[in-house]
Amino acid sequence: MFAEERHRIVTEQLAAQGKVGVAELSERFGITRETVRRDLAQLEHVGVLRRVHGGAVAATNTSTAEQSHTARATQNLGAKQCIAAKSMELIPRGATSILLDAGTTTELLAGLLAQELTPQRREELLVITHALPIAQRVSPALELELIGGRIRGLTSAATGHHTLAQLDALRPDIAFIGTNGIDASFGLSTPDALEAAVKTAIVRGARRVVLLADSSKFGESTLVRFAALSDVDTLVTEQEPNAGLLAALEIADVEVVLA
Repeated sequence: MFAEERHRIVTEQLAAQGKVGVAELSERFGITRETVRRDLAQLEHVGVLRRVHGGAVAATNTSTAEQSHTARATQNLGAKQCIAAKSMELIPRGATSILLDAGTTTELLAGLLAQELTPQRREELLVITHALPIAQRVSPALELELIGGRIRGLTSAATGHHTLAQLDALRPDIAFIGTNGIDASFGLSTPDALEAAVKTAIVRGARRVVLLADSSKFGESTLVRFAALSDVDTLVTEQEPNAGLLAALEIADVEVVLA
């Protein structure tokens, strides 16, 4: 197989899966791993991919890359809807304070809280959030405490010193958080340091932490780690993690709930 044909196949696989492995490509093409690495180096030179340990990822898949709220809202929507619906079962009975982290899945959960609970149940809940889209979903149906700060345009979420100070003074009963990546060794991560600081404050303050993450986040790591796996009590997802991540979650005593 000529190099041009290999390059085309690698490019197509990156478009479909977001990453390729050196060992996998060596076996698939019947060539040495060194030849695969030369192919990847050539493709990196023209901007098609970015080499990482053991293979390569798409050029757009960098540690600081982050899509807009609008773009993320339409991705893996079915899985996110299932996760949000399953998360409703985890809300404690009686008077409860719920902190909702910024994110498209937590936003779907906010919509369900506002629409599907009985009036009596809604009266028992206090929703706390620093995310404007979530605040708009729950108000005026539920009691809302909006955490202020400097609004980050990409996510419409408050960040900065004032946000952290308000979160540090709170201890909600349960927090539902999102993540850009969940990795067996690196933990939970997000591309932006300001957002990471807010997420860390949420995890540190909540009595119980529930992570909402669809399977596209498995094995991914972005620039800033905001929590270890052991900081999470429950993961709600639509697909069982692979063996390595599942084992790490078990060691960290994280309950995995499938939607």
